[in-house]
Amino acid sequence: MSRQTNLAAQTAFAQAVMEGDLDALDKVVAPGSIDHDPAPNQGAGPEGYKAMFTELRTAFPDLKVEVEHLLATDDELAFAYTISGTHRGQLMGHPPTGKRVSYRGMQISRFDGDGMLVERWGSSDELGMLRQLGLAAVAAPQP
Repeated sequence: MSRQTNLAAQTAFAQAVMEGDLDALDKVVAPGSIDHDPAPNQGAGPEGYKAMFTELRTAFPDLKVEVEHLLATDDELAFAYTISGTHRGQLMGHPPTGKRVSYRGMQISRFDGDGMLVERWGSSDELGMLRQLGLAAVAAPQP
């Protein structure tokens, strides 16, 4: 697969998430896609991503994902990104705080010969996000 095809697939993935058109993920995520670092209770394949991003978009209706650094090979993409949004819906059982968050993450995505996402490795600063919302304590400095 070409770098351009993979970039187009990743762009379509991000656009689907930001616009809330999560059914479009069926076009870029393989049915048996594996997320090596899934969100809690995230299922496999496109349905797992749809459920996870539905919850995130419910909590942050103005969700924005901005890619800041991107490297591409013929079958993989690696990128750093920032997620931002305003907490206006329930998140992990917590009511909306109205607070704005911004937190970073990194991801590696592997694509098959048809440009479908088949594997993902990644991490984002969920603890930092929860701290910004006042939902996680900040540790006291150690002497």
